[in-house]
Amino acid sequence: MDNRCQCSSDRLLNPILFNILSQLGSSSPSPNNSNSIPHRCNCELRRTVCLTRPSEICKEASAVLVKTVHFIKNLPAFKQLLPSDQFMLLKNCWAPLFILGLAQEHVDFEVADVPADSMLKKILLRREGGTEMEREQPTMGGVSKLKSCLKKFWSLDLSPKEYAYLKGTTIFNPDIPDLQASLFIEGLQQEAQHALSEVVQLLHPMRQERFARILLTASMLQSITPSLIIELLFRPVIGQADLLELLVDMLFYR
Repeated sequence: MDNRCQCSSDRLLNPILFNILSQLGSSSPSPNNSNSIPHRCNCELRRTVCLTRPSEICKEASAVLVKTVHFIKNLPAFKQLLPSDQFMLLKNCWAPLFILGLAQEHVDFEVADVPADSMLKKILLRREGGTEMEREQPTMGGVSKLKSCLKKFWSLDLSPKEYAYLKGTTIFNPDIPDLQASLFIEGLQQEAQHALSEVVQLLHPMRQERFARILLTASMLQSITPSLIIELLFRPVIGQADLLELLVDMLFYR
């Protein structure tokens, strides 16, 4: 099997065009070394990865998930919503809330390349009939986004109150489709944002830009897919179980 990266293959398919474009992008191309012009590729970001310490990190992640569900449970305004709206908010907002929990608990982790045709992967992806089911595997690019987001929050050094109100602005998202009480939820989000602004001003009166920086950093949460969170941090412990079904059970039936 050819292990060359796809970028190298693309270059070899049209070497003349590649050399012309490379020389145009170089201020001083060397005529005697035209084939050694360095190129950037995205193969590194597409590498599939897994946790280096799965038992330890998955345990920490599970504890954060439990705290996330408890946070939602303890919101009086959330309990006032229709069950259908509660479900839609849980479905669409659990992942960003969970990431905020990872940041607050300072959960850090490292990853390594997934071994080719690993036995663990075969077990996790096997259907009842013995065939494998395709899943979106964690990539270095996705993990880099997650770790970058966590580092941004750590650099802000948010207080517990700042985290709490930011979580409030996250769970009460009026832009989710099919909500029955979107206007009410929008009002709850505005209240949470106002409370966050007040606590930021109280704790950091000389840092007028802090509130905007917090909201800007929070916008990064939407770029991280729930599937990355599930496959990286929970698939090793839940197997074929549906995480959303587990969350529904934790929130509504326990």
